[in-house]
Amino acid sequence: MRTISILAAALLIGAGASAAQDAATARTKAPHGASVFIESPKNGATVGQDVTVKFGAKGVAVKPAGDTAPDSGHHHLLIDEKGLPPLDAPIPNDATHKHYGKGQTEDTIHLAPGTHTLQLDFGDAAHRQFDPPIVSKKITVHVK
Repeated sequence: MRTISILAAALLIGAGASAAQDAATARTKAPHGASVFIESPKNGATVGQDVTVKFGAKGVAVKPAGDTAPDSGHHHLLIDEKGLPPLDAPIPNDATHKHYGKGQTEDTIHLAPGTHTLQLDFGDAAHRQFDPPIVSKKITVHVK
């Protein structure tokens, strides 16, 4: 009888830990009608190697990472990304995925000559994509 009680307790603790883990990794529900967009440069623009990218947001507030205010998050700029990062993990922080966790709404980035794509991916307080993801249209720039 005692063995069954210990086993039952272990299963309940495991289920509780699993539920807590699921809650910790659950994606934040996207505010209805929220969108992000690249204000400049315009799609198809020819730019210099140092280009200022201005970010826009509608229906969602731009806040620093860690700020859990409802309907808010921060920008991530995807450079030459082939698709969206995995939905079940925080957005990576590397040369292809630039984080703007201080709530920035623009940045001057350096790009090599050639053709590049830019796209915004709006993340929640923990750098996760919203459900569904709030992403801009992908634009192409030509660097001289």
